[in-house]
Amino acid sequence: MTTKPGYSGNPLSALAAHEIVELLRRREVSPSELLDAAFERIETVEPAVNAMPTTCRARAESRAASIGAAEPNHPGWLGGLPIAIKDLSEVAGVRTTFGTEGFADYVPQQSSAHVTRLEERGGIVVGKTNTPEMGAGGNTFNAVFGMTRNPWDTSRNAGGSSGGAAVSLATGEVWLSHGSDLAGSLRTPAAFCGVVGFRPSPGIVTGSEVLRFHTEAVQGPMARSVRDCALFLDAMAGFDPSEPLSWPAPDTSYQQSVLEADQKVRIAYAPDLNGFASVSAEMDMHLRQALSQVETLGGLVEEDCPELPDLERTYRTLRAMLWAAGPGRAPDAVQRHFKHTLADNIDQGRKLEADDIYDAQIARSVIFSNTVEFLRDFDVLACPVVGLMPGPVEEEFPHEIDDEPLVDYLDWLKFSFLSPTTTLPSVSVPVGLSKSGLPVGLQLIGHPRDEARLLQVAQVVEMATGGPLGPIDPVVRH
Repeated sequence: MTTKPGYSGNPLSALAAHEIVELLRRREVSPSELLDAAFERIETVEPAVNAMPTTCRARAESRAASIGAAEPNHPGWLGGLPIAIKDLSEVAGVRTTFGTEGFADYVPQQSSAHVTRLEERGGIVVGKTNTPEMGAGGNTFNAVFGMTRNPWDTSRNAGGSSGGAAVSLATGEVWLSHGSDLAGSLRTPAAFCGVVGFRPSPGIVTGSEVLRFHTEAVQGPMARSVRDCALFLDAMAGFDPSEPLSWPAPDTSYQQSVLEADQKVRIAYAPDLNGFASVSAEMDMHLRQALSQVETLGGLVEEDCPELPDLERTYRTLRAMLWAAGPGRAPDAVQRHFKHTLADNIDQGRKLEADDIYDAQIARSVIFSNTVEFLRDFDVLACPVVGLMPGPVEEEFPHEIDDEPLVDYLDWLKFSFLSPTTTLPSVSVPVGLSKSGLPVGLQLIGHPRDEARLLQVAQVVEMATGGPLGPIDPVVRH
């Protein structure tokens, strides 16, 4: 059995987020004590991993001092818990670079809406986590801050684009860390770093302040356990009348739903999504072993998959539209710094013809209908998060899986395409360690806007496969 690395940090930092919030409610720990623990840990591990290159201690301490004695009766109340925000979202008064040199000195005066909501619900921002340039890519590096390293093996890729967020959790820098997802940006780093990354349905969490009607990129929670992820989603969720796609929070909190999870789950496993995506023999073996453990507890697992016609072309069209309409409209002074892969995505969007867009909208409707009909017989569709284990940190993207060539930097992320194309919620759940000591993640895709049931199944999978991994000291191998 693979041995998990040790942890030498403050015992407070190793506790679950929901446990810390309960201590805050009982006044058994103060926000300032938690800030001390967080910044002590950040100072200790950052030289090895580079997960949170921007911190804001003075701002955090000021916020901690203003946390009142009154406790809002809200399931997502965080009570003074330190959290981290991905460097694609604005935090008032804090350097926000989007991972690109054109914004290297940008300090916004106003926070993004989802950041404001988290602070209103008692979250205290301690810093900004590293991301690839404008969030483009499955490996977290940029020209402003450099590369983020996987704490389980610092010679390895931490995933992207929420790589810094995942690492900040895995190392115990914070208890909850915000992320976002377009092509697995929450899910890939969660899988690579042994944490939970949850991609909610559009509108569950307040999204973009610019492209308010798009559904492909969403904000979401990351945590070290499914229960903590539910807590963070409760803190993020809620109707916002200024958001056209906004969706109300459920009557039963996400945390309560997780506590009510039952083991008789129905899972369809699609190891390669009907031949759509490549998966290594090693990854498939790990995921089958994990699902067999779910069956041992009373779950049902069947190998099956819906028909997904034109998924690749459809997703790539939707993605290209988003890049052309977003970063592709940035000033020339910003765009001239963009890396080749980002500039190429933007160029693809600009070259789209009207028929490409019509075809994508028609095809995504077919894929959605097929998947929803398929899920009538299952609680979730399970598949890999990515088809292989983390590669070298210096490698922007892998070029093959088990000797099968990959076309470009999106080809290895194809398991992430289905969820944003259909708007179905999805989650990456750790299911143990590989023989080389690296975390393995399983992706679960749920029913339309049924985040609660998806979290319940994720909880069952998590517990069947050994429970949360907890924080670790970085394993330095570079």
